[in-house]
Amino acid sequence: MTVFAADAAPETGVAPVPPSRRALGLWETFVLWADLGVSFLVMVVGMFLVPGLGLAEAIVAIVVGALIGNTLLGLAAAIGADTGVPTMVLLRAALGIRGSYLPTALNILQLLGWASLEVIVMAQAADALATRFLGLPSAYPLWVVVFTAITLAMALSGPIAVIKKYLARFAIWAVLGSIVWITFALLTSFDVGAALRRPGTGAMSFWLAVDLVVALPISWFPLVADYSRFARSRSAAFWGTGLGYFVPHVWFYLLGALLVVSAGVVGDPSAPITPLLAGIAGLTAGWLALLLLLIGETDEAFANLYSTAVSVQNLMPRASQRTILLAGGVLVLLIALFVPLVQYESFLLLIGAAFIPLLGLLTADYFVVRGGQYHATALFLKRGPYWYRGGINWAAIGVWLAGACGYLLIAGLPAAGVTGLAPWLGASLPSFLIAFGLYAIVGRLTPVKERTT
Repeated sequence: MTVFAADAAPETGVAPVPPSRRALGLWETFVLWADLGVSFLVMVVGMFLVPGLGLAEAIVAIVVGALIGNTLLGLAAAIGADTGVPTMVLLRAALGIRGSYLPTALNILQLLGWASLEVIVMAQAADALATRFLGLPSAYPLWVVVFTAITLAMALSGPIAVIKKYLARFAIWAVLGSIVWITFALLTSFDVGAALRRPGTGAMSFWLAVDLVVALPISWFPLVADYSRFARSRSAAFWGTGLGYFVPHVWFYLLGALLVVSAGVVGDPSAPITPLLAGIAGLTAGWLALLLLLIGETDEAFANLYSTAVSVQNLMPRASQRTILLAGGVLVLLIALFVPLVQYESFLLLIGAAFIPLLGLLTADYFVVRGGQYHATALFLKRGPYWYRGGINWAAIGVWLAGACGYLLIAGLPAAGVTGLAPWLGASLPSFLIAFGLYAIVGRLTPVKERTT
């Protein structure tokens, strides 16, 4: 397939993408999100579902959570395809043009953190491969530089070029081969039937497990429209995103759980990637599978860095995307080299929790309050229909805060030793429903003059 020069350039900005530049069909969108779902970190989360749940119960929780989470992610992708604008610009419709600046700032912070975490994971995996398989001396800082450079190069190429020239032609097949082999090795090396019959310890509730599964696809909400705006149609965006992420999402959670109950891998919250690498390496041809998985890990860092630049442009539309990407690449390198992210990961998860009620707010505003229609060009107009009072829709801000407070009340702050009121329930879906339900009412009660003039 031909990649248009204009599509390959990174200077897309945040203005609505015209139909002539929407180059992603169902297959390309599926490939992007299937690749994004392939991650060591996804498998790590699956490891923590068992043995608190039995394997059979964990499988049900994974499927239920994935159906819910990926449907919601697909809906957000559809809104991006309808309007042709990135996620942070979409939030202008509900929060107001200036009201979108706060979640944008939070998003920039979390995206830089997650990009750095992905670089760290890739560097650790590559260093383990080089030292244990090739007998080379440890060179972790060098691997950090290498993977930061790869991430930056992909981001500078732009999403269309990355998807069509790299993911669809090469990465998706390498990754598919690795996960098929890991699955085959697990199923043929261990008594999975016995593992299915083994009960859980009861340390995790079913709905908390569902919540952990739902939270992962929803965590991609802040950047989903950054890519679905290039989709040719709403259906390509919805089904490509939802199904594309669903397949590896379920598969990798199951692999993580199987590594625990069958291979005896023990999760370590202080160094989550280390036992995972050791468990995969212990399988037949496990190091080759790790190498192929490492290839598939690069797109997560790319997506986080590229979307950092897009989010910055919501605040500063005239800023050069290339300049932002170069600066972001330097920051990712420094964070990955010098910042201990074991503690920072809890902070990243807390920031991410703020976006779950935002997704509820956005879907209520678009599908219920506004009947499935935003005026894309008006999202950039001062004193236009999305200006509200001084550029901020305070009613929507209040609903957002209510949803975030609901999340914290349910889940608490485990990193700070604060116990929630019902952590067994899981907080992602309830906080989404709080924000959705409240704004479905509040948005309709907002005076027409405020909403449309």
